[in-house]
Amino acid sequence: MSNPFVQIVEPLDSKQPLKKFFNLSKLEDARYARLPFSIRILLEAAIRNCDEFLVKKGDVENILNWKVMQHKNVEVPFKPARVILQDFTGVPAVVDFAAMRDAVKKLGGDPEKINPICPADLVIDHSIQVDFNRQSDSLQKNQDLEFERNKERFEFLKWGSQAFKNLRIIPPGSGIIHQVNLEYLARVVMDQDGYYYPDSVVGTDSHTTMIDGLGVLGWGVGGIEAEAVMLGQPISMVLPEVVGYKLVGNPQPLVTSTDIVLTITKHLRQVGVVGKFVEFFGPGVAQLSIADRATIANMCPEYGATAAYFPVDDISIGYLIQTGRDKEKVMCTKKYLEAVGMLRDFKNSSQDPDFTQVVELDLQTVVPCCSGPKRPQDKVAVSDMKKDFETCLGAKQGFKGFQIAPDRHNSIVKFNFEGRDFELAHGSVVIAAITSCTNTSNPSVMLGAGLLAKKAVEAGLSVKPYIKTSLSPGSGVVTYYLRESGVMSYLSQLGFDVVGYGCMTCIGNSGPLPESVVEAITQGDLVAVGVLSGNRNFEGRVHPNTRANYLASPPLVIAYAIAGTIRIDFDKEPLGINASGKKIFLKDIWPTRNEIQAVERQFVIPGMFKEVYEKIETVNKAWNALDAPSDKLYSWNPKSTYIKSPPFFDGLTLALQTPKTIENAYVLLSFGDSVTTDHISPAGNIARNSPAARYLTTRGLAPREFNSYGSRRGNDAVMARGTFANIRLVNKFIDKQGPQTIHFPSGEILDVFDAAERYKQAGHPLIVLAGKEYGTGSSRDWAAKGPFLLGVKAVLAESYERIHRSNLVGMGVIPLQYLPGEDAGTLGLTGRERYTIIIPEKLKPQMNVQIKLDTGKTFHAIMRFDTDVELTYFHNGGILNYMIRKMAS
Repeated sequence: MSNPFVQIVEPLDSKQPLKKFFNLSKLEDARYARLPFSIRILLEAAIRNCDEFLVKKGDVENILNWKVMQHKNVEVPFKPARVILQDFTGVPAVVDFAAMRDAVKKLGGDPEKINPICPADLVIDHSIQVDFNRQSDSLQKNQDLEFERNKERFEFLKWGSQAFKNLRIIPPGSGIIHQVNLEYLARVVMDQDGYYYPDSVVGTDSHTTMIDGLGVLGWGVGGIEAEAVMLGQPISMVLPEVVGYKLVGNPQPLVTSTDIVLTITKHLRQVGVVGKFVEFFGPGVAQLSIADRATIANMCPEYGATAAYFPVDDISIGYLIQTGRDKEKVMCTKKYLEAVGMLRDFKNSSQDPDFTQVVELDLQTVVPCCSGPKRPQDKVAVSDMKKDFETCLGAKQGFKGFQIAPDRHNSIVKFNFEGRDFELAHGSVVIAAITSCTNTSNPSVMLGAGLLAKKAVEAGLSVKPYIKTSLSPGSGVVTYYLRESGVMSYLSQLGFDVVGYGCMTCIGNSGPLPESVVEAITQGDLVAVGVLSGNRNFEGRVHPNTRANYLASPPLVIAYAIAGTIRIDFDKEPLGINASGKKIFLKDIWPTRNEIQAVERQFVIPGMFKEVYEKIETVNKAWNALDAPSDKLYSWNPKSTYIKSPPFFDGLTLALQTPKTIENAYVLLSFGDSVTTDHISPAGNIARNSPAARYLTTRGLAPREFNSYGSRRGNDAVMARGTFANIRLVNKFIDKQGPQTIHFPSGEILDVFDAAERYKQAGHPLIVLAGKEYGTGSSRDWAAKGPFLLGVKAVLAESYERIHRSNLVGMGVIPLQYLPGEDAGTLGLTGRERYTIIIPEKLKPQMNVQIKLDTGKTFHAIMRFDTDVELTYFHNGGILNYMIRKMAS
């Protein structure tokens, strides 16, 4: 059927009649001008893709009637313009695509139908680790080791880029996915197949939202859902509420964009924006650069929203020119946005749309701050850091507590490093990393860090040699302007040499600490500290030996590295004393905003971006030299410990299986609140005493060859064993942290994987009990795939993080939610009961289901399949099974 809105199609320029667009202003509907700008993008996509099958005219009306329908829990389809992946999530996606081709062939279909329809970019940025630092050749050594460890994965990805159409690979060493997206991949307006339309993107990384800062609507989805989008399926989403976040005032001179985003993160966590869009407006937005906006949008997952959208304005258009985009295309972009009413003037309040609710922040009230020690939303003013940390030391074990006995708060452990004697104490900084796209994309904070380093060196300050310092820029452009502005040498003198272009410390690829440092931490049971300019600091994520981790701006990372401790009041205590005996305070070396802006204007120029990005796909010689097979079906190597055909589609038939009641399930694990995807499926190092390590050892690997869980996501045998393998896992069945549980039939305490295997061999289904915000953190599809392979049939939680719930649905694992006002405590659940979950023949979204215990107790829970499409996936045993059946038939 032809598009019912074809009458509003017209050329953008009469001189180019074949370049058309859907002119939404021709709808002649007063409701359009009142829609939030983010909802206008959903509307345009629905109108352009309306075929009365996947997208219906009724869907368009629902979106247009957003002011009423936002409260009705109505489902709408959305077809994003692009998909973006990083290699940790991209490898399993390409593995799934390869396995799906095999499955379609077995079912008698054409395997080449399994091919991306929606354009996809995969940026390799998650594999490099900080193995070497404080050396002029650290970058080259880390990149060489990255290729040595990951050659097999990289060859597989190169095969995928050749075997699948519409899949572009950005080689390792290019930068961090979201910064590359911001500076290079993002179009703002697409020009494709004869039509102009708004750029939009979903990504297999939760911080995909960073691109919202440029006015490209984007958010993170599970890898499983992304694969369906790549195959041409729309995302089925509940029409979101939109919280208007009004910014007014000007930031104080010493405040950075990092301080602003940490303040907003805490504020919006308190407001409650889970499952909602946040749209920024007000005159304060005009005071923020695109880099500042991108920093704020980047941490959207940390405040819980789906998207954090800054509509396009003239500053956005200027950024496209600054970053070397084609000027003629940029002018077309502006012309299109003006024509469809999507170009914003933040100083013009008459453009302010309707919002679900409005909250406000005066930028003048923001103060320098950090967040920690265990969660990004736990903001602490820099002036309170010393006092707050010392309070946390003695507080009860939890997000703000370490439960250290009072008589041990001032414990000191002496150790020797490289022939010199040093001391460590609670609060000693052992990792200081300028890392993560959150901040390295922002020239103001990066140049601020460089200028602070210059002043520190000139004042005679230094960083203790045992502190693991590192600088991992988000793109080559950063190195370019740091070098050209003359500050790179000063960063190097303080130990902040470039160690790689990738996420690195922010995702746990922080590499090893010196042995003497680890021994001192262990000997004194010290709460050692990592300080990083990242976006996540969950316990056990950054490094196993840093129990406290603080998010901070790049200049503050350097300041705490110089101080050597978090237990310092910068207002009253000096950073250090120079050779002349002079006390140097932080205020003495902190650069002013005017200083930073002058350097930025001079050195951050379009030519840099053009030079770096013109050769981004060809500059890596090691990548160019990789030899990849050319077959359309992948030849799996049974000896590989990196790439393995997954068992998800074994025994799949065209016929659907009727969902069955889950009978007499045991509880594998019982959790409290805020269990993260890092707890469920860690990305970091593989512990030598873990089930995954034992498996790799049987395959002939030595511990130094284990690599990380993240790098082995293409191998289900490793990842199943790595599920719930985080050393900081807190299971209510066990009285200490660790990846273990009770196997109830025998009463034995076992590693989680070993217990699950015992249950599986005996034919017992499993469930998991959890509290609030289950699955918070990274959009990690293995946090759903892993439990599925362990035999987990359902999770019963108080609430879910949005992407993780979607991933559970995608794998056919039932997300159950306690009724309002109920939880394990109110129902008297211990987790030692056996659970029978009644699955009716006829299912509907968000229906209540009955749960019976072997104790005789009965209660109800909400089955969190939120849409009819999600129920369809469940009936098929998951979204990928649905796609295979569709393609095969």
